[in-house]
Amino acid sequence: MNIDQQKVFMREAIRLSMENVQSGNGGPFGAVIVKNGKIIAIGVNKVTKSNDPTAHAEINAIRNACKTLDSFQLDECEIYCSCEPCPMCLGAIYWARPKAIYFANTKKDAAEINFDDNFIYHEMKLPFPERKLPTIQLLRDEAQSAFIQWQESDDKIDY
Repeated sequence: MNIDQQKVFMREAIRLSMENVQSGNGGPFGAVIVKNGKIIAIGVNKVTKSNDPTAHAEINAIRNACKTLDSFQLDECEIYCSCEPCPMCLGAIYWARPKAIYFANTKKDAAEINFDDNFIYHEMKLPFPERKLPTIQLLRDEAQSAFIQWQESDDKIDY
């Protein structure tokens, strides 16, 4: 895909982000997922509209694309984000396995308008006892039984 086509898809993600602000549906974020040069899914931020802290544009776009493709992976897809993905979205994008991520605004740009995820990046590096949110491991031995069952199962789909 050439740079002119990529700019068209990025402009659509940006347009969605602006439209989302104007509609009052949520934050200034939009995402577009493309496969074979065609938009197959879009997403906008709906955190406040849906009372769902995971309803970021990228997550919504991934959910819509996976439904469209009837797959849990975005093979041969590209995702265009109006802003550099936050840690949650970046994790979801990696799990979805598209072939590329494109973004417009940076995480620094987002921080300047009070969408700052730096504390999450910092917290993830800390040992559990040093995190601001108490993070306590319980019943690992009991939980291992599900992992053993999964590992031994012949009726699973690896991902």
